[in-house]
Amino acid sequence: MAPSLLRPASQSLHLAPPCADAAADRGRSRSAVTIGGSRTLSVSLRVGGSSRREFPCTTMASRDHSGLTRQLLDFQHGTVDEIDGERDPFKELKARFMDFKQRNCVDNNSNYQNLAQQQTPKFMVVACADSRVCPSSVLGFQPGEAFTVRNIANLVPPYQHGASETSAALEFAVNTLEVENVLVVGPSRCGGIQALMSMKSKQDDSQSRSFIRDWVSIAKSARLSTEAAAGNLNFELQCRHCEKESINSSLLNLLTYPWIEKKVNEGTLSLHGGYYNFIDCTFEKWTLVYRPGLEGGSKYAIKNRSTWS
Repeated sequence: MAPSLLRPASQSLHLAPPCADAAADRGRSRSAVTIGGSRTLSVSLRVGGSSRREFPCTTMASRDHSGLTRQLLDFQHGTVDEIDGERDPFKELKARFMDFKQRNCVDNNSNYQNLAQQQTPKFMVVACADSRVCPSSVLGFQPGEAFTVRNIANLVPPYQHGASETSAALEFAVNTLEVENVLVVGPSRCGGIQALMSMKSKQDDSQSRSFIRDWVSIAKSARLSTEAAAGNLNFELQCRHCEKESINSSLLNLLTYPWIEKKVNEGTLSLHGGYYNFIDCTFEKWTLVYRPGLEGGSKYAIKNRSTWS
């Protein structure tokens, strides 16, 4: 079991090829597009301000995605008009994007031209996929400042776990981008940690296959440490404790990657934990101390702990 650092330290879219009778339907102004098992959606395509282009064929199930890519290439400057009366969920996103473009790209074009050539972030951030806790919004990261990967419960699997999107992101950030800091950020009210703390027995762990269950099991040691240290508390408080415990578990897992341990020992890479409580909007930050040659004591400690409130 990894030592606790919390104790005081000394559905898809498939399109078929064009229908054989496409020419007979060329006069129609609408076409039917079937998405998975959903109802038919009438769409029309307006290309570059010209008259609408027609899609007279109903799509069929297919595993061939090359047709989709060809359509994107053929109509990359077009826009789709939804005419079934439903609210377009992307309308507001478009307005936000145009505002972003003006403020960040047009008004600061030189910076974006530099970023187009290379990225040199100082931070690699491992954060939770929770929609309420975007690290760029919380910490104000600007484009080019943080290489970020988000997953359920902001977990870092150990090196022995094998390939994962998180380990691939770490390898690229540390070895190629040569970031100077890895920051693991966890939020309050984390659903992944609640799922982890709900796994109370081996029988529970062997229930029907769940990707979430399999993933959060990476942090079993944090759950066990929490039960030992805060087992007398109610479930909510146990989860709060485990949210921080799992961050420290991930920090220790980072050191199982040989190239991370090497850079930490050389002093060219620092490992940090962060806890964002979005209920009262506070942020706790700390840095991991690793002393591999230490005998007769813990190799791990924390320093530079502070709370921003």
